[in-house]
Amino acid sequence: MDSFPVMEHFYTIQGEGNFSGAPAYFVRLGGCDVGCVWCDVKDSWDAAKHPTMDIETIVAHCKIAKAKIVVITGGEPAMYNLAKLTEALKIAGFRTHIETSGAYSLTGHWDWICFSPKKFKKPLIEVATLANELKVIVFNKSDFLWAAEHQKLVMQDCMLFLQPEWGREKEMNPLIINFVKENTEWRISLQTHKYLNIP
Repeated sequence: MDSFPVMEHFYTIQGEGNFSGAPAYFVRLGGCDVGCVWCDVKDSWDAAKHPTMDIETIVAHCKIAKAKIVVITGGEPAMYNLAKLTEALKIAGFRTHIETSGAYSLTGHWDWICFSPKKFKKPLIEVATLANELKVIVFNKSDFLWAAEHQKLVMQDCMLFLQPEWGREKEMNPLIINFVKENTEWRISLQTHKYLNIP
């Protein structure tokens, strides 16, 4: 593909997971059929609502920022063939990161794959085995079992994160803390960008 529906793109600080606190340029692609009921970017679901942007323009925007990390997110970015986009970003000197539910096969060259499986659409085992980071959103108690099931699918050196769903953090944080204390290979991820009130 030479162009993509882009909901938004912006220079910010990575708020979640392994690269939390690092400057990064985010490109949020429109289009998603996973349908998480608690999704905080439901406007991204309908790709037709968002203007298309060609690869050259996307890369040009990324170059304006000082960050060397470009995060392709969504929506569900893996719905698209991202090979040409990642090639152009690599040529321009960027690290390429993706945030995906794993519901679609990955295309392109990635320096970091954040795999965040959702119950609403079954993730592919092939994506789990490629993941550098497993990030499970904790909405209720059953998500701890979901996390443990997917831990079995990722490689041994994959980083493991539990992240409370923003609207349920007061209820879930104590449970997450206890889980991590008992399962020490896991870490806690917080949406620090929301605490800092940045995009």
